[in-house]
Amino acid sequence: GRPLKGEITIAGAKNAALPILCAALLTAEPVTLRNLPDLQDVRTILKILAQMGLKVTFPNPDDRSVVVLDGSDIHTPEASYELVKTMRASILVLGPLLARFGRAKVSLPGGCAIGARPVDQHIKGLKAMGADIHISHGYIEASFGEQKKALQGAKILTDMITVTGTENLLMAAVLADGQTILENAAREPEVTDLAELLIKMGANISGLGTDRLVIQGVKSLHGAQHAIIADRIETGTFMCAAAIMGQTGADLMLKNARPDTMEMVIDKLKDAGLQIALGKDWIHVVMNQRPKAVSFKTSEYPAFPTDMQAQFMAMNAIAQGASRVTETIFENRFMHVQELNRLGAQIVIEGNTAMTEGVDELSGATVMATDLRASASLVIAGLAASGETLVDRIYHLDRGYDRMEKKLAAVGAQIARVK
Repeated sequence: GRPLKGEITIAGAKNAALPILCAALLTAEPVTLRNLPDLQDVRTILKILAQMGLKVTFPNPDDRSVVVLDGSDIHTPEASYELVKTMRASILVLGPLLARFGRAKVSLPGGCAIGARPVDQHIKGLKAMGADIHISHGYIEASFGEQKKALQGAKILTDMITVTGTENLLMAAVLADGQTILENAAREPEVTDLAELLIKMGANISGLGTDRLVIQGVKSLHGAQHAIIADRIETGTFMCAAAIMGQTGADLMLKNARPDTMEMVIDKLKDAGLQIALGKDWIHVVMNQRPKAVSFKTSEYPAFPTDMQAQFMAMNAIAQGASRVTETIFENRFMHVQELNRLGAQIVIEGNTAMTEGVDELSGATVMATDLRASASLVIAGLAASGETLVDRIYHLDRGYDRMEKKLAAVGAQIARVK
């Protein structure tokens, strides 16, 4: 119940950083990355890369936003279960390892329990490019045999839109022999950011931002420098925090943002009553009224992102009116609903739709984070609730938010991390 006022600097995007870090496997020359977010998932992928022999250096040890990756001495093209089990994105090492070294052994991945995200599309695409793939004892073992010198270009149509599948096949295709066409490719800004780095490294890719990527394979890639795109989900989360605080007031300047990547989220927050001013790399939001309920359906970019669904539901919980939210991406993505209801929300689930009747006030309680975005929704609901809210199991939060509690405390929130 404290007004939020001040500036928040948005970190680099988690969903761009993870594939971009894996892209360093594609060259023996150094890759320098800026705007790297300091997240648990980023630390995990750096550990996986270091185990393979990739050298990871932070030029300024006090600043983890700039990293130099040197893949000149990779000795083990394998990713073990011990690290891979904590995050699904570690499957992203498969494509680059196979493309550059001709073999890879990667554990089947883990991560948030929000639903099935099968890796069959990755495997189907790599097989189309000539890879021999076997799954045994929980590992994917891939190679392209002694006779071939490289993966072969192919036309690949995935059965569904898959972000990590598009990224893995894109990284594999840049070193393949001939042309690869990825049809039904994911159009997310994070995919485009990866493609932009690969182009700086010498890759030949066209169709950026569309669902048809055309890659002309090259013999080798070189080093490059790249600044990771701003995190549109972190930006949207802080915008929802401002919207949910309408009755106590909010005035936030979000710096280092990319409003051009989040048009649908911005439109829906305007519908909720949030006053929004936009610049090329900043968003200024003001809220001094109770939000209005907004309904939406999640879908692939550029539609409404599934990663913003929980945060909007927290806002809808205290909004004027009723809302319907339909989740079309992940089948288990309503685990935050029972926790929001513990705070006094009135949300009912029917199949893949959640119906919310806005209440006048939420009341603090002890709640449990069940996945990454659910934990963020509980934090912002706790800001608006009367009394104290304790959010348990926030290791989920640290996977995708860079010091969220410090950023909120700096703009007036009464929030602290406790042991």
